[in-house]
Amino acid sequence: MKIKISSEKRAEIRKGMIGLFFEDINYAADGGLYAEMLENRSFEFLKATGDYGDYQAEYDGGYGWCAYPEEGESVLRFVTGSPHCEENPHYLRLQVKHPGEGVRNKAYDGIYLKKGMDYKLVFWARCVKFTGDFRISVEKDGICCAQAVIPAADGQEETYNGFRKYEAVLWAGADAEKADFLFCLSGPGTVELDFISLIPGDAVGGIFRKDLFEMLKALRPGFLRFPGGCIVEGNTLANRYRFKDSLKPVWARKNNWNRWAVHGNGEGNHYESVYCHYNQSLGLGYYEYFLLCEMIGASPLPVLNVGFACQYQSGEMVDRESPAFREFVQDALDLIEFANGDRTTRWGAVRAQMGHEEPFGLTMLGVGNEQWQTEKADFFERYEIFEKAIHAYAPKMKLIGSAGPDITSGRYARAWEFYHAHEEQADFVYAVDEHYYVKPEWLYGHTDFYDNYSRKVKVFSGEYAAHPCSGFNRPESNTLEGALAEAAFLTGVERNADVVVLASYAPLFARLGYAQWSPDLIWFDASNCYGSPSYYVQKMYACNMGDVTLDTCGGEKETAAEGVYYSAGYSEAEKEIILKVVNSGMAQQHISLELPGVRKDGIGIHAEILTGDERDAHNSIREPEKVVPYEKAFPGTDIVLPALSFAVLRVRTDAFR
Repeated sequence: MKIKISSEKRAEIRKGMIGLFFEDINYAADGGLYAEMLENRSFEFLKATGDYGDYQAEYDGGYGWCAYPEEGESVLRFVTGSPHCEENPHYLRLQVKHPGEGVRNKAYDGIYLKKGMDYKLVFWARCVKFTGDFRISVEKDGICCAQAVIPAADGQEETYNGFRKYEAVLWAGADAEKADFLFCLSGPGTVELDFISLIPGDAVGGIFRKDLFEMLKALRPGFLRFPGGCIVEGNTLANRYRFKDSLKPVWARKNNWNRWAVHGNGEGNHYESVYCHYNQSLGLGYYEYFLLCEMIGASPLPVLNVGFACQYQSGEMVDRESPAFREFVQDALDLIEFANGDRTTRWGAVRAQMGHEEPFGLTMLGVGNEQWQTEKADFFERYEIFEKAIHAYAPKMKLIGSAGPDITSGRYARAWEFYHAHEEQADFVYAVDEHYYVKPEWLYGHTDFYDNYSRKVKVFSGEYAAHPCSGFNRPESNTLEGALAEAAFLTGVERNADVVVLASYAPLFARLGYAQWSPDLIWFDASNCYGSPSYYVQKMYACNMGDVTLDTCGGEKETAAEGVYYSAGYSEAEKEIILKVVNSGMAQQHISLELPGVRKDGIGIHAEILTGDERDAHNSIREPEKVVPYEKAFPGTDIVLPALSFAVLRVRTDAFR
């Protein structure tokens, strides 16, 4: 098989084209990237039940906590009346009769400790009738692995109503998995507790779980879209993500139930999911998302609510003529000010007071998540209102529109009619967000999907993934076959870089045993994480994008018939041709490269190859590197691609005339 690449440069590739999409699904934030180890730390958890248009959230502040020891006589009451903060009004009233009694926290699957690691403990307490010591420990099978003893008299920063802040460091003297977190009293007494937090000492910035953070940084993403997704909308508008709620001290961020707590509800489960206690502490707030972008080198791309609850799950909306709708528009302007304003502005001052004096440099905003126009849902009119208001305030802001939840229905067609009707209006929309979760066969069959798109309105491939299979808790769904189909589709995305300016896989994270959606890019448990084959496809693309595409002379259409897909780019700085090739077949492929303008003598090609033994091959927590890339050198222009493989080939610098 011959692959011919012309020296003719075609489309410019936007720097940072391949990025990330973060949504708090599959316990991606609390229980995931957010390094907090305890569950329901503020005693505010809600139990969410119900279905389309009929949701309930019941207070269940004791979730995750129980008396310790079980046979003891300690009494737990979850009360309000004189709270530590108004945003989270409930707290634990703990009454102990005997020394060593107290409470235990569920901590998801239990506490995981690394020997020699420090763990930062923070809590607030009001000693109603107690003068002894707080004894906090992590124990496994009766053996203490870490502990701290804190005199009740050592509290600081006392509030007007008597809550005092306590801090300590627990040092892990041994490794432990699925251990118990215990908060006990040295003797009889009554204490009221709130916001009990435990964060590992290696958390990046004291915020992000280190191994998950490093997985993101290794991808070298161009942008990060956040905080969702359906999280932005909520299943009710009261349940939506309010960015201003996340700009307060972490203990004063109002707890909320997670929209994914009710995913999959129906008669079969009596409208109550096993994840009905999936909540949002907002420990990962907008400030932290902006910090994350800065730390991993990604441009921030926050998404705005336009006055709709999730259109899949609710018909709730605010009237666009109402004062309530104007608040949504104002939130957009205030968000820009928070990100880009200086200390003299109201919201810029909030950012500065949180610790970031310099602006974050926000340049892009998503207007709506996955919205579409209906007889009742007036998304197009709302988009126009947001566009005018935002550009009046920030003329250079790049806006991302929505094409709805798919790329096959009339919703998608109507969206494009709307954006094309405004294509002569400068900066009306920077790119239109398209979503597709499809079978691998669809991706293989549509590598030419963007070949005939108009070049006047750009595309953001905002959520895409191959779904060989799907469902709750199915890490085996992240197969090599799915990853190769995604790599093949991305050859068409790269080839059409003059149309597609941004692209991101979804979802990003999934905690094993806590996933509402499969497949996902990165899987993890309390102690470890691993990248799926799709993760390595994303990494190989993001780390190997050139500045321009090269003409492939139409040959990609012929090779596609034989299961081979490719695209080519050129790096101006490195003076390298970067060729991406997918062999989707079960037999190896012998490929001869024809590279005009490249010397035949002394040519050398460096290859990074992702492959596996079978289409269903996948990584797991026990075999995290079953399907990972390896490197190989080819001495000339004849390449042998393994069966079921994706390769990035770089023609080295000294091969050019």
